[in-house]
Amino acid sequence: MDTSHYMPNKTEAWQNLERHAQKLSIDVCHQFKVDSERSQMFSVETNELFLDYSKNLIDRAIWADLIALAKNSPLQEMKRSMFSGKKINTSENRAVLHTLLRKDNGSEVGKLDRLLKKVKDQKQQIKKVSDRIRSGSWLGVGGKPITDVVNIGIGGSDLGPRLACHALIEFSHPTINIHFIGNVDGAELLSTLSKLDPQRTLIIIASKTFKTLETLMNGNTAMKWLQTHLNIRDPQRTDHLIAVTANPKNALKYGVSESNILQFSDWVGGRYSLWSSIGISIAISAGYDRFHEMLVGAHEMDEHFLNAPIEKNMPVALALLSVWYSSFLRLETHAIIPYCERLQLLPSYLQQLAMESNGKSVTRQGQPLDYPTSPIIWGQTGTKGQHAFFQLLHQGTHTVPIDFIAACNDMLSTPQHHEALISNMLAQGSALMKGQSADPTEMHLHYRGNNPSSTLLIDKLSAKNFGALIALYEHKVFVEGCIWNINSFDQWGVELGKTMANGMVSSAGSLTNLDASTLSLFAHQQAKLA
Repeated sequence: MDTSHYMPNKTEAWQNLERHAQKLSIDVCHQFKVDSERSQMFSVETNELFLDYSKNLIDRAIWADLIALAKNSPLQEMKRSMFSGKKINTSENRAVLHTLLRKDNGSEVGKLDRLLKKVKDQKQQIKKVSDRIRSGSWLGVGGKPITDVVNIGIGGSDLGPRLACHALIEFSHPTINIHFIGNVDGAELLSTLSKLDPQRTLIIIASKTFKTLETLMNGNTAMKWLQTHLNIRDPQRTDHLIAVTANPKNALKYGVSESNILQFSDWVGGRYSLWSSIGISIAISAGYDRFHEMLVGAHEMDEHFLNAPIEKNMPVALALLSVWYSSFLRLETHAIIPYCERLQLLPSYLQQLAMESNGKSVTRQGQPLDYPTSPIIWGQTGTKGQHAFFQLLHQGTHTVPIDFIAACNDMLSTPQHHEALISNMLAQGSALMKGQSADPTEMHLHYRGNNPSSTLLIDKLSAKNFGALIALYEHKVFVEGCIWNINSFDQWGVELGKTMANGMVSSAGSLTNLDASTLSLFAHQQAKLA
């Protein structure tokens, strides 16, 4: 199809969905009574992930039009373009090939074959370095093995590895601790370093460009800490520092030893970078074999997304629900509720993945949108959320679609605890759907019900299944972007604030372009400096 003239709201499917939304009277409980196959109709399974989306505000007619919307979008063409290495990130003239990072073998041709060979070399470097650190043969200047690794990054260079290390804590090294610094707040960095033995500490500076202000500021502070406590002149030239970057020239200028630079390609987007050398901290923590299993699980999801029919495609199902709620029912938020403490960072990770990707207001052709795109993603682990914001979900004035996520088996828990955890999740999904009537004199006991939710069950939180989980949501976001006709792979919205902040931090920075309110706040803060 000619994607240059595609406008989703001009399609017949979009207009049908608008009519459905205007007269929506879906009672989900009633739908289960009149459709005995509803659970089977609105569920999909692939490998060790099972998605039930039957509790959502849809029926067969609505779903048929949502499927038609996907089929009439550039999805299939964009999907082929992404996997084949075409430059679908048009505003930055880049290919989007994070799927290649999790591919081991296969018959690629031309440029893709060369890129795959480079990826394999980078994986070997990850294995070589992580094995040395985990075995105790990577030594500091005092001849002592590393016991603490501090990963300094921001955004995808921080959130992805941080989430993965926490999710896979079951497999973490018994004597090596991983610490993450993702904020320019010096208190976080200094309080972390103050607890560590510098002779046994390895700093990882993870930056795609090796020019990121916040990351390099934290890196410089860490280098000064090493310099002072180890009494050495150039700590950046020792085995106390590893650089992970797509710009090795800048890392060399910084002083990093060439042998301590782990590279990845500039076509790796930040929020997709945990699959690349940025994942070195994951390999150090859980071992390279687990890191590789994570890649295998993601690749299996890639294959499902690429080959499964639209009607039974898990990422497509999640994306169509999101489009239905955001663009037609005008619901502005979406909650991610994992019933697993090891996935406590998943809502934050998916927040960046979705909102940085699809928080856009212009089409791929640069035209203003006149329909809503990405919802606001938020969440918390269950059962903590039940004692915090679930009150609003059950009895508030907002309708919030929810993704419940849980592992069917948990070897770190006990049968009693895990049964209670899963029972709580399933009960919440049921209660949100069914609600509860109350006597008119006791309306404080009334639950309106009919609140939509999807439930994703994972056999167990293995490294492979974790990889599949993250890839699932990556592809969901991609499908949304294809349907909304937006570029999901740039993030120009973060640049203006960064530029202004850099000007204020720089000694040569000019404040003349700031508004009166910001000038006043800046002056107040400067006056209060101790």
